[in-house]
Amino acid sequence: MTMTLLSTLLAADQPPPFAVIRREHEATLDVLVGEVVDVATLADIPLDGAEVLALVPFRQVRERGFDALDDGAPLRCLVVHERESLPVDTAIGLLPEHPVVVDDLAVDVTDADYANAVRRVIAEEIGRGEGANFVIRREFTGTTSAPAAHAVLAWLRALLEFERGAFWTFAVHTPGLSAAGATPERHVGQVGGVVSMNPISGTFRHLDGPPDESALEEFLSDVKEREELVMVVDEELKMMSAVCPGGGRIRGPFLKRMSRLTHTEYLLEGRSRLDPREVLRLTMFAPTVTGSPMGNACTVIARHETTPRGYYAGVFARFTPTASGYDLDAPILIRTAYLDGAGTVRVPVGATLVRHSDADGEVAETHAKAAGVLTAIGALPRQDASRPTRPRGVDAEASASHPLLDARNAQLAAFWSTPQPSASPRGARALVVDAGDDFTTMLAHQLRHLGLDARIVAWHAAQTAPDEELVVFGPGPGDPRDTADPRMARLHELIAARLAQGAPMLAVCLSHQVLARLAGLAIAPLTAPQQGVQRTADIFGERATIGYYNTFTAFDAGHRATPTHAFEIAADAGTGVVHALRGPGVASVQGHLESVLSVDGLATLELLVDGVLGATTRIGGAA
Repeated sequence: MTMTLLSTLLAADQPPPFAVIRREHEATLDVLVGEVVDVATLADIPLDGAEVLALVPFRQVRERGFDALDDGAPLRCLVVHERESLPVDTAIGLLPEHPVVVDDLAVDVTDADYANAVRRVIAEEIGRGEGANFVIRREFTGTTSAPAAHAVLAWLRALLEFERGAFWTFAVHTPGLSAAGATPERHVGQVGGVVSMNPISGTFRHLDGPPDESALEEFLSDVKEREELVMVVDEELKMMSAVCPGGGRIRGPFLKRMSRLTHTEYLLEGRSRLDPREVLRLTMFAPTVTGSPMGNACTVIARHETTPRGYYAGVFARFTPTASGYDLDAPILIRTAYLDGAGTVRVPVGATLVRHSDADGEVAETHAKAAGVLTAIGALPRQDASRPTRPRGVDAEASASHPLLDARNAQLAAFWSTPQPSASPRGARALVVDAGDDFTTMLAHQLRHLGLDARIVAWHAAQTAPDEELVVFGPGPGDPRDTADPRMARLHELIAARLAQGAPMLAVCLSHQVLARLAGLAIAPLTAPQQGVQRTADIFGERATIGYYNTFTAFDAGHRATPTHAFEIAADAGTGVVHALRGPGVASVQGHLESVLSVDGLATLELLVDGVLGATTRIGGAA
C-alpha cells in the first residue's frame, strides 16, 4: 500500500512543518508540507512561484498605522514543497482517533471581570463617541503533554467529525507554534481578480442541539443582532471601496449554521487588480473581530485588553499560484486552539459589544464560541461522543436564506446591492478629508459615481486652501468640542478656512458637528448613542431614510438659522436635533449618506452636492 503524505507525517517523530486544510463543501482536504520563513511585513511574503500559507498575527495591523499590543508573534510563512489531496473520509480514518488530554482548564479574565469590561466599553467608548462596536477578547487556557504535531492532528479529526459549517477546518504545525481550528468566516479572498469578503455577525446559541424554530425567529427579529450585522457590513464595505475601484456589492443575508451556534452573514464582492498582499494589507482586519471604526477599535482593544492578541483576529492566508499571478484565500483566525512548545494551550474568543449589549449575555456568548473548540480538544466533555453532529464527507448546505432575513434588504440602500452604472463626468474635482473613519472610502466612491473626480486625504495632511472645486469633510469618532485633541483642532481650522474662502464644501457627521459649532449652535451628547441606527429625517423639505453613527449632535435651540453665518437649519421639531445645514456653497448632514443603512443616501448626497455646486435636483430624481 502506498504511503500517503499524511501517513508519513503521522509516522514521523519530528515531522517537518505542515498544514492540513479542508474548505467548506469540498470532498477533499489538502496536506501541505514545506519550510518556514518568517518575514517582517505582508509585502515580504515570498510569492516566487510556490504556494504559500501565511499565519498573520494581529500585531501586523500596525502596518496600517493602528495600535496593537506587541508580543513579537511572527508573520510566519509556510512555503510549500509537497502537497496531496485526500478524500475527507480517508483522511479522518488516518488521523489520530483518541483525543489529546488537555488539563488545567482556566480562563484569563473571570466572568465577572469580563462583564465589567463590557460595561466599561459601552459607557466609556461607545457612550463617548469613540465608535459603533468593539470586540473584546478573553482566553481559555490549559496544558497538554502530547507532542504538538500529534495534538493538532487529533484535534483536527475531532473538528472534522463533530463541527459543521466551518469555512476552513485546519491544523498547522511549525516550530514552537501549532494550531487547529474550525473558523466560520472568510475575511478576504481574491480569485481571478474578484475580491470577496464575508462579514458574519449576530450569534444564536443552541448548545444542546439544532435550534428551535420559534427561538430562531426571535433571534432574527432582535434589534441588537440585526444592527450588529449591518455595522460590520458597513465596515467591510469601507474596505471593499478601498481595494475595488467599482466598490463592493452585497449578497444575502444568509444563515450560517454550525453545530452549537447559528450566525447571520452577508457576502461582498468586487473587482481589483491589486497584488493580493496589498489587498490583505488594506483589509486588516475583520470588523467582526475588532470593531468600527477600525483605527479607533484597535486603540480601544489596546486600552481594554491586558495582553497581546497573538494570532487571534489575524488571518491564515493561502496564496495559490495561477497562470497570471496568485489567488488569495484568507479566513479569520477564530475558533482556533493554539499550542506552543511548552505545552500551553490557548483558545481565545471575543464578543461584539454594541450599545444594546447585555454584559451577562456577552459573557455567555464567549463561552458558547469557545465550547466547540474546547470540546474538540478534550478540555470539555462531549455530550454524545458516539454520534457526530454531521456526516463525514461533503457538508449539507450550511448557509441558507430565511424570510425574516430576506425582509431586511428592503431597509438597506439598493446602491450597494445593485449594479452601479457610471454617471457622466461633471468636470469637477472633490477632495474628501478623512477625519478618522474609513467611511470616507465609501463616500468618495459615491462621489465618483455622481461624476466627480474624488480623492481622499488624511486630516493631518489636508491643506487649508486646496485646488479642488469641492471639499467634503468626512465623518470620524470623538467629541467635537474637544479642541485639545489635535484632530478636532485641525478640523475646526480646516472648516473655518474653507468658510472664510467662500468655496463649496460639504460636511458629514463629525464634520457637520464642527461646522454647526462654528456656526454658533450647541453640541451635546445624545441621551442614547445612535450607532448603526436608521432614521427618517426631513432634509429641507425632503423625507430621507438615513443611517446614523453618532453619539453627539447639534441642537437648534429654537433658531431657524444659525447665529453665525445664518445657515438654514433642518431639525427635528420635537427634539431640536439638527439633521442638516445649508447656505450659499455650504451644506452639512448628520447622517452617514454612504452607509448601507441610508436608503436615500445617494439621492440626498446628490441633492446637497448639486446645491453647493450651484445645480438643482430633487431626492426622488437621483439615479
